[in-house]
Amino acid sequence: MGQLRMSVEINLLGPLEVTVDGAPVRLAGARRVGVLARLALSAGQVVSSERMAADVWDGSPVSTVGKQLHIVISKLREALPGHVIATVPGGYRLDLPPESLDVHRFSQLTRRARATRDAPTAIGLYERALALWRGEALHGMGEVWARIEAARLEQERLTVLEDCVDLRLSTGDHHAVLSELTVHVEAHPLRERPRAQLMLALYRAARPAEALALYQETRRAMADELGIEPGAELRRLQRAVLAGDPALDLAPDLGPGSDSGRRPADVRVVPAELPADTPAFTARTAEITWLDKVLTGVTPGSRALSDAAPVSGAAPGSVAIAAIDGPGGIGKSALAIHAAHAAVDRFPDGALYVDLHGATAGLPPADPLQVLGRLLRSLGVDAAAVPSTMEEATANYRSITATRKVLVLLDNALDASQVRPLVPAGPGCAVIVTSRRRLASLDGAEHLHLTGLDDHDATALLARITGGRRVQAEPADADRIAALCGGLPLALRISAARLAARPDWTLSYLAGRLADATGRLDVLSHADLAVRTAIAVSHHHLREEPAGQDASRLFTLLGLLDTPTHTTAATAALTDWPAHRAEAALDRLLDARLLEPAGLDRYRMHDLIRLYAREQAVLDHPEPERRAAVRRAFHHYLAGAKSASLLLDPSSAHALADYDGDRPGVALATAQEADLWTEQESDNLLAAAYQAASIQDDPRTAIGLACALYWPFVRRCLHRELIDLHTRTLEIAVASGDLAAQGLEHHLLGDRNQAMGRFSVSAEHLEQALVCWKQADRPRRMMSTYNGLGITYAQLRRYDDALAAMENGQALAEAGALPDLRAIFLSNRAVIYDKLGRLDEAIATARASLAIWQELDNPARKGLAYDTLAHAHRSAGQLGEAESAYRQAITLQQESGHHFGVATSAWGLGQTCHDLGRQDEAWTWWRRSLDLLHDVGLLTREQVDQHLAQTVPDTPAPILNVL
Repeated sequence: MGQLRMSVEINLLGPLEVTVDGAPVRLAGARRVGVLARLALSAGQVVSSERMAADVWDGSPVSTVGKQLHIVISKLREALPGHVIATVPGGYRLDLPPESLDVHRFSQLTRRARATRDAPTAIGLYERALALWRGEALHGMGEVWARIEAARLEQERLTVLEDCVDLRLSTGDHHAVLSELTVHVEAHPLRERPRAQLMLALYRAARPAEALALYQETRRAMADELGIEPGAELRRLQRAVLAGDPALDLAPDLGPGSDSGRRPADVRVVPAELPADTPAFTARTAEITWLDKVLTGVTPGSRALSDAAPVSGAAPGSVAIAAIDGPGGIGKSALAIHAAHAAVDRFPDGALYVDLHGATAGLPPADPLQVLGRLLRSLGVDAAAVPSTMEEATANYRSITATRKVLVLLDNALDASQVRPLVPAGPGCAVIVTSRRRLASLDGAEHLHLTGLDDHDATALLARITGGRRVQAEPADADRIAALCGGLPLALRISAARLAARPDWTLSYLAGRLADATGRLDVLSHADLAVRTAIAVSHHHLREEPAGQDASRLFTLLGLLDTPTHTTAATAALTDWPAHRAEAALDRLLDARLLEPAGLDRYRMHDLIRLYAREQAVLDHPEPERRAAVRRAFHHYLAGAKSASLLLDPSSAHALADYDGDRPGVALATAQEADLWTEQESDNLLAAAYQAASIQDDPRTAIGLACALYWPFVRRCLHRELIDLHTRTLEIAVASGDLAAQGLEHHLLGDRNQAMGRFSVSAEHLEQALVCWKQADRPRRMMSTYNGLGITYAQLRRYDDALAAMENGQALAEAGALPDLRAIFLSNRAVIYDKLGRLDEAIATARASLAIWQELDNPARKGLAYDTLAHAHRSAGQLGEAESAYRQAITLQQESGHHFGVATSAWGLGQTCHDLGRQDEAWTWWRRSLDLLHDVGLLTREQVDQHLAQTVPDTPAPILNVL
């Protein structure tokens, strides 16, 4: 016969209290108390070791946390029966029946109270639930998770207490609740519901003057503490007390079997529950217009707002529904409340408001059945008469609203299933729903996706809350604060609150603190407002959903990257998942508004969300795992950039031979695809290259990525960006002692400084590159450097040195049987001959170079060869031959996407037409050249206009800088 299991009870509604068979168990140490409490709050569910360590050890960077957790679990098992704490894959589980926990008994009694229609029975159940509390929940526990859970439980207690008071008032117990409510109001001075209950109790106790005095006291307190007016319910109650509204009176007992306190059936309640509008509401003019048209059922035409579809208007006889979605802190609730106040006069039967807690820290999403009960009570149904089943409650709600014109604001919804039962039935009704998710399956809804404020509106909001004088005194710093808040209204409000709380702070001081990315989320926390908390709720929901595990993991990994956008391909590399799995996780994050769309198969993460994700990545992933993930992403970009380089300039193969990506990268088949991919990914490529350069112990990845994107970026004329990046990677190559890498970096820096007209600097880099190549025994790599050095010497008018460099390089090319390099040297020698006036040699040498490119079938290089030949013909006065060669050059370079080459040849063709006396045609080509130079960022519009204002325009500097 087996032994009976010991009875274990754990009480959390007060200081942690543990009993075994009725005898108290004393736990020593805050960690043991924290671990047991954390398991108890998730009784029956697995709590991962990582989450336990992050919560109970409060994110401490302790390398031995796993070992410490194991020790704590062992000590708890010594104090408790062995079956209580089970070890399961990934973590631990507390195996106790729910009734062994006071938090469960509290919830169970509360549910039973709300389900019964008999008021005295419900009151008794509520009072039994409240009697379980022995003080502050989780008393004495200071960890972040414990404070959040304690706040959630306290909110539930207050709600239960106030629900019980409502029932007691409905049964005529107003005299008895007066003293209890007075204490409750003093303890929670800014809670409006108990103040409304106390006003009603005072009125029914024949003390209307005190009820009105309480309202004025409430109004002063809210103005002083929060700067707002009391809510609509309190204002409605004040007006009703002033008018002696009979609806406030307790209904007479209707006899045996009747529901005591029920209002007469002919009394129609007009709810006015909208929260107070914020006086600091700013901008959103287009959004307010859109909402107004939805609520009135008017079709505003074909214009779409943000990514919302054009409003089509509610179908005849249906309810108008406006669904606003967007990430946490973006201002959805403020917009909805503001728009509701503007429209409320069109709804004579009142306005209802419910916070559905779909994204409220520490609170579970509201149960639709409980919300229906709340709505029915607001519409005049006595608490004891509210149906206890979803079917009956929904039917009752629809019956009551079928003939009314009511505005319903459902704030902070989790999903469409939570909202559907709460949509009224009357064709004159309207609903505004806010949610982090797009409620696409909500029938009849028009959708508005809310995005951040632009720079101007963000600064205006800051000024409106902070005060215009402070912003006017430091306008540049106000703009910096707005930019660092990323247009997020919540972040701007917190920044303003901090400034209001610290009048000694300047805006420049706050901007400086926000500029530190590692501490920005700490700065954006004040009183009960925190950006970190707003983001954490969405992340928490993903963790709790079985289908959200991939998205939760991906979210933290994306936070590790500095790239401004994310694609499926890059994400698959980061996670080492198949593309379909990465795409599904990205879409789930988009649905949770932790990502935003940034184009086809492209996603963007808000800067503040990225900072939170990076914090969580440190908690969720060991350092080796984080480093491996980031390296996979870098090598995805390295492989893609190398593929693009080889397509755009096959001669880059020699320079990139030492740098291969560990990942396959994107599949690119043509030069056009390579150009398009580079254009789409240029910001990501540059960000990844800089981030790779910031990692100390992986120099080859940093150097390889920077070099791989060199040729694609040259095509886009991003000279300054390349110089800055390669200056950094040269330092890495020197630090690593890699002579070959140093040679390549010096060569590339020489090439780009040459393109910028910095010829002395270019010569220094190229001469140093030759030294490195020689020391590294890389004679083949010296050829390209000789070519670049020859061009630079020519620009410095050191023509003998230039020809010597070209001849040295050409000799190496011929010895190595490298026709492409030989052709390059011939072309550049032709240019030098041209500058020296040796025109016959220039033309002959240019033709020899062109002949080689004809054989190699390289359209871009062939186009450059035609351009060189055209210059030589023009210098020789052979204008017909020059015009023909220039046109060939333009056609070939245009087909290969070499925009700068087209600009150079177009300018030469313009000069040739000018020489031939065809001025209109000359200006056509000059304008085309100038437009191309402007498009690729080499000339400003002002510089273009200066050239256009000349009688015969001077050759633009970018063209003069090439040989």
